[in-house]
Amino acid sequence: MSRKTNKRVEMKKLAERIVSFYVDGFRRMQLGRSLWVIILIKLLIIFGVLKIFFFPDYLHDNFKSDMERADHVLTNLTQISTEK
Repeated sequence: MSRKTNKRVEMKKLAERIVSFYVDGFRRMQLGRSLWVIILIKLLIIFGVLKIFFFPDYLHDNFKSDMERADHVLTNLTQISTEK
C-alpha cells in the first residue's frame, strides 16, 4: 500500500470513530435530549419574533412588481460597490 492510501485509510477510520462517538453519545443521553429540545424551541421563538417584529418585508411593502424590486436591489448593490 502506498503512503497516501495509508493516510486516507487512517483519516477514514478517525472520521468513523468521531462520528460513532457522537452518535453513541446522543443515543445514550437522557437529560441532554430535553435540553436540546428546550434550546431548539427557544431558538424558534427568538427567530420567529425577530422576523415578525424587526424584519418587515420592505420590498413587498414599497414596490408593486418583481421588476421594481429587482431594480431597487440592483441599484442599491451597485451604488455600494462603486462608492468604495
